[in-house]
Amino acid sequence: MEYVPFGTTEFKVSHLALGCMSMSGAYGPADDNESIATLHRAFDLGINFIDTSASYGNGHNHELIARALKGRRERIVIHSKSGSPRAPDASGNRSGSAPEYLTQNCEQSVKRLGIDALDIFCMSRVDPEIPVEESVGAMARLVERGLTRYIGLSEASANSIRRARKVHPICSLQMEYSPWSRDPENGNIQACREFHMGFMAYSPLGRGFFAGVVHGQNDMSDGDGRNSHPRFQPGNLERNLQMLARFESVAKEKGVTPAQLTLAWLMAQGDDIIPIPSNKTRQHLEENIKAAAIKLGKEDLDRLNQILRPEAVAGPRSRDMHRVNI
Repeated sequence: MEYVPFGTTEFKVSHLALGCMSMSGAYGPADDNESIATLHRAFDLGINFIDTSASYGNGHNHELIARALKGRRERIVIHSKSGSPRAPDASGNRSGSAPEYLTQNCEQSVKRLGIDALDIFCMSRVDPEIPVEESVGAMARLVERGLTRYIGLSEASANSIRRARKVHPICSLQMEYSPWSRDPENGNIQACREFHMGFMAYSPLGRGFFAGVVHGQNDMSDGDGRNSHPRFQPGNLERNLQMLARFESVAKEKGVTPAQLTLAWLMAQGDDIIPIPSNKTRQHLEENIKAAAIKLGKEDLDRLNQILRPEAVAGPRSRDMHRVNI
């Protein structure tokens, strides 16, 4: 496993991290024992960087990770997002950028994880109604209290990053980035490089699409969150599957899986790009980790970029586009 410096922190992290979202029911049921075994296997294979959130399973994810971390805490870098509180009437997410919410969230996260401090506490979204300076000010006070070592942002625009840095150093940005979600290339990655920040690519496999697990509506269970995602809707899905077929053809030629090719494509974008595929089984983890050994040349990348043209993608990347990249 290759290790790379992470932003302005002292950490050297595995070029491939482990996302833990699917361990708490995001894409259908998960088995806690298998999830813990997957975490342990990841650690044994050299992955030392995990991504979680207070919102995954309403705290379940943190409690699960706490069990897996016993005896291994010092070796693992923990990046935890704040998530956003849910409205009691299920009408949707409320702001997760309020200073009081961020403070309480970090305190609860540390407690649930059973640790002294987070390595990186990340605000999940910038709220246009709350100045980013106020949110980051509250997070800076958490650093002063010793509850987190560093702070990061998720889905923040280049402008928000610049404003936030005037209050406190921002070590990293997390944003959706995959072969069919190229938005970070429009200024976000450039801002990270300007300020020597790390970049974490969430949903690097397009919510499993580039892992080849969805070839039709019947491949998603009733509780699968992808059922409400725009790119998996009837009409859009069929068009996107045409693009996937061409991508899968390249993977077959190279003797790798579509998931491995996807992760290799992302890592080829730079040492500062850390994909965080979400795994809940050892089988998928062990498949994905082999991507770290795949090297793509310019000809490979040019060919893939031709297949992955933005206009070939049907549907927006999120049903909540008004809440991203603010």
